[in-house]
Amino acid sequence: MKHTTAIFKIGGKILEDFENLNTTISQLTQIFDENLIQKIILIPGGGTLANFIRKVYSELKFTEEIAHWMGTISMNYNGLELSKKFPKLEVIEDFDRLKKINKSFCIFLPYQFLKENDKLPHSWDVTSDSITLFLAKELGFHECFLIKDVDGILNNENQVIKEISASEFKKLKEIGKIAKSKFDSEKLKEMSKPIDPYLTNLIQLYNIPCIILNGSKNTTRILKYFKSTKPEEKLYTKII
Repeated sequence: MKHTTAIFKIGGKILEDFENLNTTISQLTQIFDENLIQKIILIPGGGTLANFIRKVYSELKFTEEIAHWMGTISMNYNGLELSKKFPKLEVIEDFDRLKKINKSFCIFLPYQFLKENDKLPHSWDVTSDSITLFLAKELGFHECFLIKDVDGILNNENQVIKEISASEFKKLKEIGKIAKSKFDSEKLKEMSKPIDPYLTNLIQLYNIPCIILNGSKNTTRILKYFKSTKPEEKLYTKII
């Protein structure tokens, strides 16, 4: 599978566990070094800092607009922390420069661009998932990748759904057909819904699919997705 460019959102559970993070960055580095992708853009999630802002928001009752921008700043902060751990990764804040670079493995800090292009709702339904898809659309990309600590979206038999439409996902979620575990595991239910509520709206609006890949330690899901020619070796969920 040949990709010239790709954008990857790195989820909080990956960012905040060094073994998970190292597994993800190692695989992406190999893909970049082997020239399978010439331009890799990393978008940091908000992680624990964004969750802390949620907590403060609920207690102090400040506006959703302030909360939205604080959450976006948390993405910038995590991007700078990521660059400290992997100093070879270039940090870019200028969107025009990001568009012009042909070959790069970089971290993009989105706050400045989003302030200048304020097109997303200021809501907790909009997180770094939706922001990454919005950036993919602004860059003219045909898909975006979400690196999480789960294999994808699970059906009610706890199997990974390889491909699902945004409208079908919404419908299954409404009627409780997403990871309805016979053990009634709350953790499993949480694991099966690893995307923000607004993302499916943007997938439908922009017609840009999102692919969920597991970047956790002891996995090679990212490598197999981009390198393997055998579909049965690949584990992911593609939301179209």
